[in-house]
Amino acid sequence: MNAPTPGKPTRRRGRPSRAEAAEGTPGTRDRILTSARAEFAERGYDRASIRAIARGAEVNPALVHHYFGTKEGVFAAAVAAAAAPATDGLARDERFDVEEFGERFTRLFFGIWENAATRSPLLAIVRSALNNETAARIFRGFVTAQLLGRITGGLDAPDAQLRAELAAAQLVGTVLLRYVLKIEPLASAPAEELIARLAPVVQHHLTGPGGGPLA
Repeated sequence: MNAPTPGKPTRRRGRPSRAEAAEGTPGTRDRILTSARAEFAERGYDRASIRAIARGAEVNPALVHHYFGTKEGVFAAAVAAAAAPATDGLARDERFDVEEFGERFTRLFFGIWENAATRSPLLAIVRSALNNETAARIFRGFVTAQLLGRITGGLDAPDAQLRAELAAAQLVGTVLLRYVLKIEPLASAPAEELIARLAPVVQHHLTGPGGGPLA
């Protein structure tokens, strides 16, 4: 074993050096998250590993641990990055007119899923969440806090949480059938037609009378 060089600081095994940590530019972080989404999509949450994620991003595994901690941390960050277009869009609409939100939310939702650049990472996240309880717990927590929380904040109703969840379920179910299972004719129907059909249902869940059939 080589003796440490006199005057040269030592570092604990498994931690990145200062030079390695300095590599943590936004570009490096994005590469790690891109690699993580690809790894989760290909292998699922259970079989994905920090080492493989680091290899895909061409960084030291210690650097992945330095910025994201455990595999759970990497997955949580990947969820946030993949869902950023949705959360950013909702943030811009914080002062929405609740009577128009069904159409606006449905259009935002489809805009994200119709774009291949944003759909691919989301598919990777959803597939992992469907097959692993840890991944599902992380994804569920994010959806509850970052998406549904923003919706319920604009509703003046005692059952706001249930209303938001029903509205989201309407769209998430459509996503699973259209983009994951690819069931026809839903998979190839024009997005505008689906938006026109779904928006009133989403609006009903948010503001319609509770406990009864659609008006």
